Amino acid sequence: MAQGQATKVKKKKKSVLADATAAGNLLQPTMSAIDQAIAKGVLHENTANRYKSRLTLAYNGVKAKPAK
Repeated sequence: MAQGQATKVKKKKKSVLADATAAGNLLQPTMSAIDQAIAKGVLHENTANRYKSRLTLAYNGVKAKPAK
């Protein structure tokens, strides 16, 4: 069960960074999945907070780039 949670987080992180329009829709569910991983003990709280911070920075970078 723990492997499923970690895989879920990885897939969501990858899809958030792939497309600017989908990023807005997937950011909140990804953050929620990371929080669930903390609750289940899959990720340490500091590690998860670091992931969320980096994900937010990457999302802001994708959002700031003009669409072609």
